[in-house]
Amino acid sequence: MASNKTQPTRLKVSEFIAGIEDKRKRADCRELMKLMREITGNRATMWGSSIVGFGKYHYKYASGREGDFFLTGFAPRKQAPTMYIISGFKGHAGLMKKLGKFKTGKSCLYVKTLDDIDRDVLKELVTESVAYMRETYPKA
Repeated sequence: MASNKTQPTRLKVSEFIAGIEDKRKRADCRELMKLMREITGNRATMWGSSIVGFGKYHYKYASGREGDFFLTGFAPRKQAPTMYIISGFKGHAGLMKKLGKFKTGKSCLYVKTLDDIDRDVLKELVTESVAYMRETYPKA
């Protein structure tokens, strides 16, 4: 059975963030680190070489595939910083209307800068997503 390609690493989050050349993106990442640590109660961990993740849950699908993944996180991608709202966006339509300027993928929230979105709404979105994931995938 194939394992998840994205795994936690021993890379130092502080060094990764400090290495971000763009000042605004680096500041946004530091703000996201504070927000996500506050919400999850977990320290940041590098997942792969470019994702900062918080917390962890274990999933097991009917197919038999299982593994671990982070509860929430972000990546300072070149095109647009990406925040991972692992629960997806279907249950958050009301919040999404109030969030601001963004794009989404299945569980990815893309913004040019945090100044484009309402930070209080982002905090609520991440909080709801983490709560949903913890309820759906309780610790064994």
